[in-house]
Amino acid sequence: MTDEMTRVCFQLQVRPDRIDEYRRRHAAVWPEMLQALHETGWHNYSLFLRPDGLLIGYLETPSLAEAQAGMAAREINTRWQAEMAEFFVDLGDAAPDTGFVELQEVFHLEDQLSSTIRETEVK
Repeated sequence: MTDEMTRVCFQLQVRPDRIDEYRRRHAAVWPEMLQALHETGWHNYSLFLRPDGLLIGYLETPSLAEAQAGMAAREINTRWQAEMAEFFVDLGDAAPDTGFVELQEVFHLEDQLSSTIRETEVK
């Protein structure tokens, strides 16, 4: 990875009656899907699930738009998103990988430490 990665955090809501199955599906994601994510720029990608179904995702990528476009061009992603869509609340017509709510980053330790160190070195 390069220093030019963008950190992306997002949320979705998993239907409460589908949480157990959602966990099972993500315990063994299709190998072709894993490879496609890797090849299209989804780095350090993690999902975190609260017991009530709140899902938080995190990834690092040079460009979220390019990572999403890359996945949109993959047949494996079309199949995966079609299967996963039924697990979520309030997606409308969007696929899960584009229908999420992106969260704004308000703090990053390393960014502030780097800034503080640079300021100290200038003084």
